[in-house]
Amino acid sequence: MPLKSVNPTSPGRRGLVPPSFEEITKSRPEKALVVALLKTGGRNAQGRVTARHHGGGAKRSLRLIDFKRDKVGIPGKVVSIEYDPNRSARIALIWYPDGDKRYILAPQGLKVGAKAEAGPNAEIKVGNALPLKLIPTGSPVHNVEMHRGKGAQLARSAGAAAQVLAREEEYVLLRLPSGEVRRIHGECMATIGQVGNLDHKNVKLGKAGKKRHLGIRPDVRGVAMSPRDHPHGGGEGRSGIGMPGPKTPWGKPTLGYKTRRRKDVSGMIVRRRK
Repeated sequence: MPLKSVNPTSPGRRGLVPPSFEEITKSRPEKALVVALLKTGGRNAQGRVTARHHGGGAKRSLRLIDFKRDKVGIPGKVVSIEYDPNRSARIALIWYPDGDKRYILAPQGLKVGAKAEAGPNAEIKVGNALPLKLIPTGSPVHNVEMHRGKGAQLARSAGAAAQVLAREEEYVLLRLPSGEVRRIHGECMATIGQVGNLDHKNVKLGKAGKKRHLGIRPDVRGVAMSPRDHPHGGGEGRSGIGMPGPKTPWGKPTLGYKTRRRKDVSGMIVRRRK
């Protein structure tokens, strides 16, 4: 995805580096694959804010993405590459011979008119999904399942790719984009290739209003607050946090404090990312 260069005709455009959208071939989403997306403002079912700095933003519709790739043995045709406001990656619309239509994450190099297939007999090429045990060592993969049949959870953002390192009995070792090496069951599905839209990391929003359009509200530093509002607050002039470790506004340890408790997740890690 190339980026555009704009003239600094206003302060908001001076630092702006937007995407060019050259790869987009269709402006309207497929109507059957779109549902309404209700906003929560970061609030749970009780109305309490559980995710801070959420709210506002432009209205969006949710595109239904096929993360399971369970249309086995039927090759489909890529008819369009589309923009999805809910993710950094682009999405590809696949038409199958039986009339079914599905969205998948668009990998780098997937073009309109190409064939995409899922299943153990699929060819090893970009856009095809296979069980991890059948993918050659060293191959880049994305859209990776952690549990069989649950749907992909790993390597889904723009430019992401995991690498198949080795096989250990019924498991496959994967190096994730973070550098973590993890065991994944060989029956879990993964898609060949790297997620497209590689230049997403180089986009510059240019102004604060762009963040608000994305539904991100302002974030105030704790050290800029008063002591009654945040444990980091107070002090004469600029000051550090003044304690052994950083805390949340409610006094809980944060920023590096380990909170993971599920052994079925941690037990599969061979080498941590740090």
